[in-house]
Amino acid sequence: MVALVGNPRPGSRTLGAAVEIAETLVKEAGHDDPVTLVDLSALAPRLLAPVPPPEVTAVRERVAAAKVLVVAGPTYKGTYTGLLKVFLDGLPSRALAGTLALPVLVMGDPRHALAVEVHLRPLLVELGAAVPTPGLALLEADLPRLREVLEPWQAAVAPQVRAALAER
Repeated sequence: MVALVGNPRPGSRTLGAAVEIAETLVKEAGHDDPVTLVDLSALAPRLLAPVPPPEVTAVRERVAAAKVLVVAGPTYKGTYTGLLKVFLDGLPSRALAGTLALPVLVMGDPRHALAVEVHLRPLLVELGAAVPTPGLALLEADLPRLREVLEPWQAAVAPQVRAALAER
């Protein structure tokens, strides 16, 4: 499983939530594989290079090879960050075919909850990912009680995660 974090701030709360979500899902699926973390804040200065540096290409290949991909970011201006968009735009067409993608957006206001379904899900589907369950709109105010808030969503996505990880 890969956790892709599109927050421009290193060590963000979004990163912490993405890691916890991915690790919990791996455990619930009965796997002990480590979660691969892709923190785009570390790659940000190199993402717009005319020729992608080897480390950017390697990370894009790692993301494209994921069986399960948690795509997490903060909600900026009612949608996901430009950092996440730039990274995903650099993937080849249909690069996520065969990948189960789980979109997660962290937001300050519940009025942005639809951003996960209206903006992030279509991008992942355009890249070929299967997104069979609702994304997770996670309020910043709920981060201190993340495990409790995640329980219903994780129960809904766990069967798909289990099936995807079993296909290895």
